[in-house]
Amino acid sequence: MKQKTLPFQGTPEQEAQLKKVIAEHKGQKGATIPVLHEAQNIYGYLPIEVQEMISEGLNVPLAEIYGIVTFYAQFSLNPKGKYHIGVCLGTACYVKGSGDLLNKIKEILGIEVGECTPDGLFSLEATRCIGACGLAPVLTVNEDVYGRLVVDDIPGIIEKYRQ
Repeated sequence: MKQKTLPFQGTPEQEAQLKKVIAEHKGQKGATIPVLHEAQNIYGYLPIEVQEMISEGLNVPLAEIYGIVTFYAQFSLNPKGKYHIGVCLGTACYVKGSGDLLNKIKEILGIEVGECTPDGLFSLEATRCIGACGLAPVLTVNEDVYGRLVVDDIPGIIEKYRQ
């Protein structure tokens, strides 16, 4: 199955921002992770093109950069959609059917967990407990929280954000 991701679309302004961040940290011990955080703030994720710029700018092997990005959960290799959907798969949500909700979202959007729709509108993540167990099963769309859901609620929620 071919992964659905958007092609890298960095702007000259973003690249200039990143180069400034790299210059500010160059030569500092432990600069890699702070630069990666800043780069993710600039681009929204850390595609290979950005990792290569950081590798060259900090003179750190690309394999080391990639290792850090894939090890820490706060870094993302894939773009996030305008609407980032998170489905809680914590115990309370899972036993109340969040796995079925996740499957319905994947079916409607045609993407897998960790992917972004080709139009850049939606991205999908499976999350751990978000602390709303009393509302199980729960999903979030950006900062909006939806609870006590059934599979039939999913099309309407997605449609709300398509408009």
